[in-house]
Amino acid sequence: MFAGKSVFAIIWMGGWPFWILIGASVLSIAVIILKLMEFKNKSKVTRKTFINQILEKLRKKNVDGAINLCDNTLSPMAPVVKAGLDAYSSKEGTPGEAMDREIKIQTIILEKYTTIIGTIGSIAVYIGLLGTVIGIIKSFKNIAQVGSGGISVVIGGVSESLIATAAGLAVAIPAVIAYNFLSKTIDNFVVDMEYSASAVEDFISGK
Repeated sequence: MFAGKSVFAIIWMGGWPFWILIGASVLSIAVIILKLMEFKNKSKVTRKTFINQILEKLRKKNVDGAINLCDNTLSPMAPVVKAGLDAYSSKEGTPGEAMDREIKIQTIILEKYTTIIGTIGSIAVYIGLLGTVIGIIKSFKNIAQVGSGGISVVIGGVSESLIATAAGLAVAIPAVIAYNFLSKTIDNFVVDMEYSASAVEDFISGK
């Protein structure tokens, strides 16, 4: 059925939904790469190492040094701890509340663009099915107009239209896997931020 046909010709068989899926695939891959690189950079410092360094400076009464360490650490834990230390130094508000607010802000930053991947993973299959349905309708319409053709024509038309379904699955499966992985990574970041906030607050309060 596809013998002698170019890639462009095969893609054209899937109809206009196929082109939407190609665009969605490119967008999904771009966002996945962007978020993976972002999370890799933010994961270079472990929670244990960061907290130990912060607490060591706080034991030496070096709050400015702890804040400077936060400024030079590329991790969502850093702005959370810094928010608490700033509140502690300025005596404006409580460190715990400041860190809780910052956790929410950092979580929103971490989740940025991930909904794009989740949405593509959810609707790509349906777009593919739409392309298949349109292809099948066209096949039967052509048979009705010609008035003949037999089962071979029907099977050929249906086979070509199923390209869109296959493309939808090819786009959706990686997107869903990536979305679940990124969501789990964000959950781990949130745990690190909450632990860091708790450790700093306990130290400041003398617990």
